[in-house]
Amino acid sequence: MLKLLSSSSALRGKLHILPAIRPGPAEWSSPLLRALSSIGGLTRRSPNSLGPRAFFCSDSSGDGSDQVVHIEVKAAESDAEEVEPKSSSAIVPTYPRPEDYLTVLALPLPHRPLFPGFYMPISVKDRKVLAALNESRKRQAPYAGAFLLKDEPGTDPSVVSGSESEKSIYELKGKDLLNRLHEVGTLAQISSIQGDQVILIGHRRLRITEMASEDPLTVKVDHLKDKPYNKDDDVIKATSFEVISTLRDVLKTSSLWRDHVQTYTQHIGDFNFPRLADFGAAISGANKLQCQLVLEELDVYKRLKLTLELVKKEMEISKIQESIAKAIEEKISGEQRRYLLNEQLKAIKKELGLETDDKTALSAKFRERLEPNREKCPPHVLQVIEEELTKLQLLEASSSEFNVTRNYLDWLTALPWGNYSDENFDVLRAHKILDEDHYGLADVKERILEFIAVGNLRGTSQGKIICLSGPPGVGKTSIGRSIARALNRNFFRFSVGGLSDVAEIKGHRRTYIGAMPGKMVQCLKNVGTANPLVLIDEVDKLGRGHAGDPASAMLELLDPEQNANFLDHYLDVPIDLSKVLFVCTANVVEMIPSPLLDRMEVIAIAGYITDEKMHIARDYLEKTTREACGIKPEQVEVTDAALLALIENYCREAGVRNLQKHIEKIYRKIALQLVRQRASNEPAVAGVQVAEPEEAQVEHAVVQVAEPEEAQVEYANGSSEKVVGSETIADPVEHSSHGQTTEISAEAGTVAMDLPADQSQCPAAQPSDSEDVTDTKKIQESEATKTNKKVLVEASNLSDFVGKPVFHAERIYEQTPIGVVMGLAWTAMGGSTLYIETSQIEQGEGKGALNLTGQLGDVMKESAQIAHTVARAILLEKEPDSHYFANSKLHLHVPSGATPKDGPSAGCTMITSLLSLALKKPVKRDLAMTGEVTLTGKILPIGGVKEKTIAARRSEVRTIIFPSANRRDFDELAANVKEGLDVHFVDDYDQIFDLAFGNDQNTGK
Repeated sequence: MLKLLSSSSALRGKLHILPAIRPGPAEWSSPLLRALSSIGGLTRRSPNSLGPRAFFCSDSSGDGSDQVVHIEVKAAESDAEEVEPKSSSAIVPTYPRPEDYLTVLALPLPHRPLFPGFYMPISVKDRKVLAALNESRKRQAPYAGAFLLKDEPGTDPSVVSGSESEKSIYELKGKDLLNRLHEVGTLAQISSIQGDQVILIGHRRLRITEMASEDPLTVKVDHLKDKPYNKDDDVIKATSFEVISTLRDVLKTSSLWRDHVQTYTQHIGDFNFPRLADFGAAISGANKLQCQLVLEELDVYKRLKLTLELVKKEMEISKIQESIAKAIEEKISGEQRRYLLNEQLKAIKKELGLETDDKTALSAKFRERLEPNREKCPPHVLQVIEEELTKLQLLEASSSEFNVTRNYLDWLTALPWGNYSDENFDVLRAHKILDEDHYGLADVKERILEFIAVGNLRGTSQGKIICLSGPPGVGKTSIGRSIARALNRNFFRFSVGGLSDVAEIKGHRRTYIGAMPGKMVQCLKNVGTANPLVLIDEVDKLGRGHAGDPASAMLELLDPEQNANFLDHYLDVPIDLSKVLFVCTANVVEMIPSPLLDRMEVIAIAGYITDEKMHIARDYLEKTTREACGIKPEQVEVTDAALLALIENYCREAGVRNLQKHIEKIYRKIALQLVRQRASNEPAVAGVQVAEPEEAQVEHAVVQVAEPEEAQVEYANGSSEKVVGSETIADPVEHSSHGQTTEISAEAGTVAMDLPADQSQCPAAQPSDSEDVTDTKKIQESEATKTNKKVLVEASNLSDFVGKPVFHAERIYEQTPIGVVMGLAWTAMGGSTLYIETSQIEQGEGKGALNLTGQLGDVMKESAQIAHTVARAILLEKEPDSHYFANSKLHLHVPSGATPKDGPSAGCTMITSLLSLALKKPVKRDLAMTGEVTLTGKILPIGGVKEKTIAARRSEVRTIIFPSANRRDFDELAANVKEGLDVHFVDDYDQIFDLAFGNDQNTGK
């Protein structure tokens, strides 16, 4: 039936409503019809121009007039409609009349109500309802009741319902469906049924009285008639004319409404006031509840008023729509105009020769950038650049290849081909710069000076690969910057810790989106020279992922024989990196792959001893921190004892990073103290100057200043206060029998304050104006003194700034008892001493055994078993008749059980501990030893000689036993490290036995 409509735009409306009433010839003279027809600028068209149509007219007032049906179908399309019965192609006369239907099938309308005279397509999912509708048409009774569905309780009618709510509508049956229906609906003629799509035509208003059957829902209805009204009533006429006037205004802006009116004017019949009200409400965009109110209203005047409100609201919406459209149109037209003018400007400038196109400008920029280094640029690189510039001119600017070529040329021309910085070959100047930035590190400085000396003799320098290894905080990264400054080279640093992508080193292929060169090409572009110093940080923490092995990719980069022709995947041209000085840093050299480590020159930085840390703290850290905190040197004094205590008890690690943090913490607290002191000075002095004599009544006090930072305040009644810095500690003694409290500011150097005569304990001290002036002057002078008072940080008050000590003395025993021997260990913090203790659990025939505790690793457990075997052999050699180890169950423990321990260097210490227990002899005082032992008693070399020596000095050990193979390592130590130590180098344990259990073990030396 929808194909019979003259305008398909009606189906695009909000409700898919089409009017279906055709006027009779006599009604065209109605003034209302003429007005409505004129507002749309519509004219009557011939029936032939409208195509196939089907119309009907029915009196909704229910006067029982016969229905008139007019059918016009072109013969050319009549065959296409033969699929449906003739009754489905047009509205046929039916009998009985519509008003005779008092029981109808109830169809729910989910979105909007159906008004009389309008089409509405609905979807019926219930098969029983569809069968009932088809059955009604077959019985020549194609009528049903269309009723609007109520919203679910608790839902907002203004919110659009989704498919889930529509699905729930189809599940409603019987009484549930009846309760959800509005009482007033429309008697609808079933025009056609195509699948589950049913087209309804509204006839007249109905009201539900009761339910006739549940499935499908059938209800009994009453036919409603409009209340009588006077057609000549001026109010009704005025209201209707206002509706028409408003519709005229809306039609000027809304093409959708214009289509509705065009269709309606072609099909309308009996255009009267009720129909006008229904028409306005039906085509408006009001919500379904407002439309339902119009449908339920039987008073024509009230219905017209409701419709007038709806069309007025549509008018406002149309104005908003028009303003939005106008704003968007202005914006779009403005942008188009600006674009057009810019294009015209470019064309004019190009014609006048004032500007070239983008490609020419880019080519000129690249050639200009390359020109300074053209003679130094390698020929193969120049050839590639020329080829790419030629290709750039042939490409369109909008193509993707154009951007790839432009970026490629940008990188090629930005690199410093053959551009080298002037190096400094002055050894003395370089040595001075290195000493300015770092204290100690003699090995590193010596290697750099050697590099400069070779360059001085040759007149040019080559690149080198140096690896600095050591614990954190020893200055590996910062020494790289100092080396660059000493050599007068540009500095570039990048970290490879956790790097797992080879493309970060070798670059991406240019075919990839977002491709970039590797780190080395980026480095050369940033520094602008071809001989920078490149610091590769954390080279021992290289990762390995799905994108390849970066450690293997760095073999080419760090190989002096290969990096002269380093090939980056992005540039795809060889780059000379032979002049680059590479400095790598690592914490653990063993973590670096062997092929990569083989290409490096490793310089170990063991760490700093206490003396070196003292110099670093004084000359570097303290000065830098003081400037960063804004504190002047005359305001603070940190004693050597305080620094020594800070290093020994808080910062024992090999590096100085933790020491720097603690010094910063001290200066931050001093800064806070100075600011608080400054803020409290002015109010305190002002309070003393304005105080009346009776308000400042205090007992006679004499303040004696012992030192600038400490003052003792003595009162006449025996109480006292000790003033330190800006704090005052008072003894709990009342200063007055009346409970008065005396407050004395710490800035007072010498203050004498007297009471009135009746309260004075000293008759000679009478208050006078001159004395008050003198006291005020003294207070002001003391205020100036306090402002310049220096904050003193000593070992005694160090804990006030940095808290309780973290480390305690490693030395547990002044004289080691039997079975206890001090060993030396290497740790990540530099080195430490540890005791090995052995005790006998029980003794009996054949009960020889050894228990181990102290969280020992596998290697250390094996060392303990070896030590037990060697000790039994030595004891049998010294005392053949002794069966101590065979009959004794022993327990060997290494203190600090929470700290994991491992390594072979404690072998000789364990043997000595076992023999000390077996021989019932303590070892020599101030003795420490280290060394790996074999089953035959040979002593093998160990590592960490410097760290272990430093740990022995910290524990005040004077005698140290090292393996003979470590003599070279010890000789390389600085003189201040070896000073005062009695070091013995041994090859066999018998030598250790003589040193540990010699005749002078109890002499106390």
